[in-house]
Amino acid sequence: MISRGILGHGKHLTQSELSAAYKIFFGTLVSAPRLKIIDLLRKGSHNVSEIQKKLNMDQTALSHNLARLKRCGFVSVTKRNKYRYYQLNDLTIRPLMRIIQKHMGRYCVHILHKQKEVTL
Repeated sequence: MISRGILGHGKHLTQSELSAAYKIFFGTLVSAPRLKIIDLLRKGSHNVSEIQKKLNMDQTALSHNLARLKRCGFVSVTKRNKYRYYQLNDLTIRPLMRIIQKHMGRYCVHILHKQKEVTL
């Protein structure tokens, strides 16, 4: 057993459980529609209709992706009147996205530029 206090809130995780948790986390980020939702929510909370309109997404696909983001703790939901508003998890995901953006700017964007040069 591997002690992963931060990941398991003091619980012991096997290597297999730890790998499965990483797979769930990074699997959530590998989806282009979910990344678009996350990027939109970085600018503020939105209800489903607003997200659907701004991202031009099918209602069923949007609901499926929002459910995954909510289940994995990437977003939370607040009910205001008859609407449910989705917002990024301010404690973990918002700061993480800032770190990821800095990392991409330093290590990944140049790869995109090189790929464009190759295709030209």
